Amino acid sequence: MCNRSLGQLRPQLVDRGLLVDLSAVPAGTLHRPGQVDQVCRREDLAALIAADTPLGPEQAAARLRVRRIGIDWMVRLGWIRSPQSIEVRFGANRAGAVDVALYATASVDAIPAARPEVDWEQLRTMGKGRCSPLAAPTKQAAPARTRPPPGGDASPVPGRRTA
Repeated sequence: MCNRSLGQLRPQLVDRGLLVDLSAVPAGTLHRPGQVDQVCRREDLAALIAADTPLGPEQAAARLRVRRIGIDWMVRLGWIRSPQSIEVRFGANRAGAVDVALYATASVDAIPAARPEVDWEQLRTMGKGRCSPLAAPTKQAAPARTRPPPGGDASPVPGRRTA
């Protein structure tokens, strides 16, 4: 039963080193039945498969129980990166195609533990239309803009002669 249900998960299991692909044909896979049975008996098989499951931005946000914009801020802050993306097409031609970033479930699950300084409860209860608390660390006070003094700028500019 497990052998049949592994189906499309086999490439992930080969990447993890749990299965060895014996096939010379790139489109197909061939594994020793004993090795597949051994993988199927693993107690942690479900957790291994779940850890590698790709999540789209909306799914990642739902998993962390944050708004979708929270994932965008986490990407901008460098807390998570997308190891892969897929092209999603809208309509019959490529003009309606967009790339959607995918995140590994294990990477998404690791964010709260890696960022204990974040008030996750506040982040999870932020209402729509409110500024995300994740936006605060990236905001820096812009210097006050003033007019240059008459006769030009007093600060030296590379390549510019001063009187």
